[in-house]
Amino acid sequence: MDRLDEVRVFVAVADALSFAGAARRLGISPAQASKAVARLEDRLRARLLNRTTRDVSLTDTGRAYLE
Repeated sequence: MDRLDEVRVFVAVADALSFAGAARRLGISPAQASKAVARLEDRLRARLLNRTTRDVSLTDTGRAYLE
């Protein structure tokens, strides 16, 4: 997955607020979606999403990046 794909996955996750929902929409596995966002966060050196076992939400940085 290239950098642009990582951004596309992040946008889909932010829109769905779900890795599984974004993965379904993009035709990839939830694990691939999670890894793509993690790589993007590593590259940016910033946390974009708050993750719990039941919830995904945007951080302030994630909101700003999305805009």
